[in-house]
Amino acid sequence: MSWLSKTLSSTIGRKLIMAITGLFLVSFLFVHLIGNVALFYDDGGASFNKYSHFMSTAGIIRVLELVLVLGFGAHIWTSIQLTRLNKMARPEGYAYELKPAKEVSWFSRNMGLSGSIVLIFLVTHLQNFYYRYHYEEIPYVVYAPAQLYPQAKNAPKEVVTSIDSVAGHTVLHVTQKQAETIAPQLNTEALKDMQQLVQEVFTKEWWFAILYVVAMFLLGFHLNHGFQSAFRTLGLAHKKYTPFLTNLGGLISILVPAGFASMPIYFLIKAFM
Repeated sequence: MSWLSKTLSSTIGRKLIMAITGLFLVSFLFVHLIGNVALFYDDGGASFNKYSHFMSTAGIIRVLELVLVLGFGAHIWTSIQLTRLNKMARPEGYAYELKPAKEVSWFSRNMGLSGSIVLIFLVTHLQNFYYRYHYEEIPYVVYAPAQLYPQAKNAPKEVVTSIDSVAGHTVLHVTQKQAETIAPQLNTEALKDMQQLVQEVFTKEWWFAILYVVAMFLLGFHLNHGFQSAFRTLGLAHKKYTPFLTNLGGLISILVPAGFASMPIYFLIKAFM
């Protein structure tokens, strides 16, 4: 066994993997949130649907998706290994061996539990959005010039499902079959209507909207503890830097989950207004 494999299979090596993959996943969440902010734009879904189309077709994104899957896999597998080693070291169980110190929070002592709930949410999230977007039939949308709206609004339902005039352009809601005819005629591209899919999931599958918010709440505590632990593992704990890293971790653990949680809340409020 090489020195690298010995290092990575040791407890310290596994903690290093946890730290590096954890920080990588935090950066992914931040970038993902920035892209999803387009959901709030009042432009008929144009910005978010174009963003979703780019994310599903660009070659570089396919490579990054593979890196992301490997990062998630390494983080999850390593956490399972570390949890197993901790239980072997404390066979009677952490929570019952001694009364935990007051400064050690419940979430800090149950990172595995919060992480498991977030993982369940992640699988459901991928099924609702990624799988449906790529492998199920969902509505399409075509964005045309605003001047086409007067004649387009009289198009029969066989040609266009519905038409809106939003943010200076004509929005044609169509099926995939309709899109294959309409888009070439208008010399434009038909996009899958991811905005509508997100809205329908959050408003029609209310249980998922609740799970989404709860998972983001737990993710916040997971991020807060994990962010600080990662820098300690990497040897960056220092009296000069620790206060800054602690505050930065706290800020990230609030802003990122709150940003994601605001999405189902926004669509639910919008649906009942």
